[in-house]
Order: sequence, then structure tokens, then C-alpha cells
Amino acid sequence: MSRPSLLLAISAVAFLPGCGETDVARTFGLTRDVPNEFSVSTRAPLSMPPDSALRAPRPGAGRPQELSSRAAAEATLAPGAVLSAGTAATSPGQLALVQAGGKPAAPDIRARLDAETAGEQTDRSFTDRLLFWKSRQQSPGIVLDPTLEAQRLRANAALGQDTLDGETPIIQPKRKNWFDWLF
Repeated sequence: MSRPSLLLAISAVAFLPGCGETDVARTFGLTRDVPNEFSVSTRAPLSMPPDSALRAPRPGAGRPQELSSRAAAEATLAPGAVLSAGTAATSPGQLALVQAGGKPAAPDIRARLDAETAGEQTDRSFTDRLLFWKSRQQSPGIVLDPTLEAQRLRANAALGQDTLDGETPIIQPKRKNWFDWLF
């Protein structure tokens, strides 16, 4: 094997993982993995006791605010059963807030916001136009896969789970090669 073809083969092997949809993108931090802030801790939060007379701690006793293993298993299998047993009556203040509600949003709110922010674009300097000659394209944002999202929502409804449970399917934009990026 000649030296140029050996060099070409080695470089092809080195660049080949970048062409696939594998964990290479995750390794380089190109995917969006958002941590779930609600599953950080499994312990119940501390709360103030109803009165200031504190009970003496009992060594080896379980924490009173934690669920037993039976109650935790029941909460996993049937979340509505556990939540309905421990719900307290709504206070008059909460009822007043719910009844008051809020003012409905204007139907043309998007057009209003676009009109207000239309003149906020700054002019580009000569140097910026020279160095960054390619026009900036705004990122399209995160696009959901509608069929997979509908399947996920139907499955959650059938299992009695919250609509936020499960991974939200997104459509990743196609990656461009370096030649498309240049022009």
C-alpha cells in the first residue's frame, strides 16, 4: 500500500465516526441533554413543624415525611391513588385566586411583539460584513416529531401517567458538511 493511500485510509477511519448519528455528537456536547430538576433528590423536603415544641429524635426510626416502600410502590403503579388520599382542601385564598383568573391574552399578541421588536436590529459594521460575509441564519429552534409525540401522549394517557413523563421526541436538523458550511 502506498504512503498516500495509507494516509487516506487512516484519515477516513478517523473522520468516519463524525458522519454517523452515534454517541460522537453526545461526546462533543452537540446534543441537548437537559437535567430533570425534579428528580435530583428522592428525599422529601424539610418542613417546619406545626408548633415550635420539637419532639426528641428516636435513633433508628424512619423519617416521618418519607413514604414507606409499600406506599412508594403504590405511587409508582397508581399515582392518582396516592395523590387523592393526601390532598388537603383548598384554602379560601387559593379559591379566590382561581376564580379571579387572569386577563386573557390578546389574539394578536405575536404581531404586536413583532412590531415592537422590528427596529431593534443593529447595523453591521464594514469589518463585520467583510469577515462574516455569509448572512446569519437563525436557528429554527427545537422541532418536535408530531407522530412520536402523539404516540407518547397516548401511551401516557393509557398508563395514567403525567403528560410530562417520558422523553420528548425532537427532530434533529441535518448536519452540514464543511463545504456547505463555507458556502
